Amino acid sequence: MKDEFSFISSITPKQIHQPSLNVGIGDDAAIYSGSTQYDEVVCVDTMVEGVHFTKNTLSPYQIGKKALAVNLSDLAAMGAIPHYFLVSIAISPQWTEEELEAVYKGMNDLANKYQTDLIGGDTVSTKEGLVITVTVIGRVEARRRLLRSNAQIGDTVFLTGYVGGSAAGLALLLEYGRKADFSKEEEKLTLAHQEPQPQIEAGRILAQSNFRLSLNDVSDGVASEANEIAEASQVKLTIDPDKLPYHPFLNNGLVSKKLDFALYGGEDFQLIGTVASEHFEALKKKCSESDILLTSIGEVNEGEGSVYLKRADEQIKLLKKGYNHFSK
Repeated sequence: MKDEFSFISSITPKQIHQPSLNVGIGDDAAIYSGSTQYDEVVCVDTMVEGVHFTKNTLSPYQIGKKALAVNLSDLAAMGAIPHYFLVSIAISPQWTEEELEAVYKGMNDLANKYQTDLIGGDTVSTKEGLVITVTVIGRVEARRRLLRSNAQIGDTVFLTGYVGGSAAGLALLLEYGRKADFSKEEEKLTLAHQEPQPQIEAGRILAQSNFRLSLNDVSDGVASEANEIAEASQVKLTIDPDKLPYHPFLNNGLVSKKLDFALYGGEDFQLIGTVASEHFEALKKKCSESDILLTSIGEVNEGEGSVYLKRADEQIKLLKKGYNHFSK
């Protein structure tokens, strides 16, 4: 297999059997009708030792916390309120009971923050490593769908928070290990990778705005996520690199890589989206009242599912080149 995205496309069902299903494969989460007031939102993600983490990059506590955080981030991208989660875990003999308890403590501490209940799962053995699959279930106001396909020509492209920090933190962790003597600035970067903060509150503000919005979470990098919006909406997104909200501690030897970190590094778990330009300032003000940074990074133009980086008098096409599990 060469590409996870084309594979997912090939297995996407051509037929829907349940009339209550509103959104299936192809967005951050699935949505199905629950009641007259709320739609149910469900998503699942897996973290694999040696692929997404090692004991040298994340502590057991951070592994658990991050496993839940990446799923909550998908709910945030749908504007949903988290309610429940399930955990399937495959454990190898290399993991002690004490370490596993720390994994679950990490999940539970984050779950408590959002009043999210663990309601089940599965525990099995495996010969090597640790594999954690988390399913989260939430709710969003009925028919309030912040889908990737909602972008329209003339929209403003925006980002919450900062980007590039997680990739920079991972670079430091891979070079020195998590127990290294980092500076305070470097610690901020490593924590951006180890303990990402799902943007639940930002997602709720966006959902309750009643503006037409497209939304996606930045898991695979700004370039990849922007392309997903462009493709789903069949428009062209033009991004200004000088407007990107880079992590404030991306300095010293990491400055030269900040654009690559932001565009292709991934795992910032911020939200990228579009809104009608006349509504952006109102949305920015509402976010600011909750100490959430919302930054305009570009615009939506006429085009066919593409993203371009605007530099001086030229535009450079950005490929969907974020993290891909099956790329070499």
